[in-house]
Formats: sequence, C-alpha cells, structure tokens
Amino acid sequence: MANGRIIEVNGIKVHYHDEGVGPALVLLHGSGPGANGWSNFVRNIAPLAKTFRVICPDLPGFGKSDMKPASSPIPGWWGDIIVGLLDKLSIEKAHFVGNSMGGMIALKIALEMPQRVDRLILMGPGGGFPVSSVFPTEGIKTLANFYDGPGPSLERLRGFINQFVFDPSQITEELIQQRLEAALDPRIVAQPPMRPGPAGMPEELWRDARLAKLPHETLIIWGREDRVLPLDTGFVLMKQIPRARFLVMPQCGHWVQWEHADEFNRTVQGFLTP
Repeated sequence: MANGRIIEVNGIKVHYHDEGVGPALVLLHGSGPGANGWSNFVRNIAPLAKTFRVICPDLPGFGKSDMKPASSPIPGWWGDIIVGLLDKLSIEKAHFVGNSMGGMIALKIALEMPQRVDRLILMGPGGGFPVSSVFPTEGIKTLANFYDGPGPSLERLRGFINQFVFDPSQITEELIQQRLEAALDPRIVAQPPMRPGPAGMPEELWRDARLAKLPHETLIIWGREDRVLPLDTGFVLMKQIPRARFLVMPQCGHWVQWEHADEFNRTVQGFLTP
C-alpha cells in the first residue's frame, strides 16, 4: 500500500492520499471489513490524478485513520470530518465519488452543505431503499455480523469479498491479505465502525425531502449483479434527485471501480469534464 499523509481534523487524525493537480476530486470508500481508501480505489487514483487533484481518505474507523466515536451518527459525522479535511486543505468545492457507504456520506454532504459539492458520482450508494429486492441482503448481513460469533477470519473475509464482485477471479491474494490485516486491527475488532451505537442505525437519506431540490449534476452508477445493495435500491434516489443520471454496468457487482476500472475511469473523466 502506498504511503499517504496524516492531518488532524476536529481532533481526529485522518490518513489520506493526495495525488495530481487540477479540480479537486474526493474519493470516499465503502465500509466492508478491512476497507480503506487505497484498497477501494487503487485502480482509479493514478488514472484520475492525470486530470484531477485526487483526495482519497481513510474514513475514521478504517485504515490508518483514528477511530470513529461509537456515539457519532452515520453518515453525518463522517460528512463533517470530510468537509473539515477540505477546509484543512483549503479546498472550497470538490467533485465527489462515493462507493457504498462513501456514496451515502457524499450525498449527506450535498444535502447539508451543497455549496461544497460540484458534481456528484454515487456508486452503489447507501441511503436508498430497495423497491422489490429482499433486504437486508446476505452481503449486508455478512458485513454487519463479520466481527460477531466466531469473529473475523480469512475464510469469512474471502466469502464476504466474493459477494462484492461478479467475477471473484479478479480478487487478488494481495488484496485479501491487505484487507485481512486491516480488519484484524485490534482497535477495529474492539469497535467495528458500522456497528450501531447510541446514535442508532444509519440515516435513511431516501426519506429526506431535500433530495428533490439538490442542484448538483449527479451520476448514479450501479453494477447489475450487485449482491450487497441491489440495483433497485437506487431507483428511489434516481427518481428524487432532479439532475440524476443512472448508469447500469452489466456483469458487475458492488465494486464497479474495481471490476470495470478502465470504463469507470473513462466515465468519471467524461462526466466531470463535459
């Protein structure tokens, strides 16, 4: 894993990568065991940094960043940290790409502080609601229960990651070992970041009436075979956000940016530089 930088935001140390020159582009990762910014976007950072200043943090509770307080609300607390990071870096406005939980955080920032967001790419984001699919999915159950029962293991992690993709052969042993090492961090084992705390369950953003007034050009991307957050989870968001486009990737699971990296990178470049 490439080395990044560490900066303190609201008393929390945040580890992040800062690559390239140009308009600011923030990449926000998802919440699976062992997740961090680099492992989620390793196939995207360098190509996108040819055009943008790419900011890719480890969200607190993941990677090399400090822990997320158990009492902090999801996703609002993370949104405040990311905006604080931009303040520290003297970035007034940025494009956002959010995967899964990262998409939910990006959407929350757009709702609360729309002036800080330029264009918005939501990739299989949380915060929606399935129209017809059974929910929670097996992928969500595995994510939520990863640290319960027998606890984390290589076998459980491999099974979980295989649910993220259409073609598990794309998952490298290097990636699995990196994520296992991160997932076994004693801090995270003791306090899994997605375990509901005193603040309750993650906010249901699809219920927020402000979605209908979001001014941002928005691209929603979904893998057709997503087994974590099924495709129809995005329909409610697509219907509510006025300037939303919806792109479906065939033969693709929850990790569009990994399974279809080249097409994803081209799509992001095209949408953000029309």
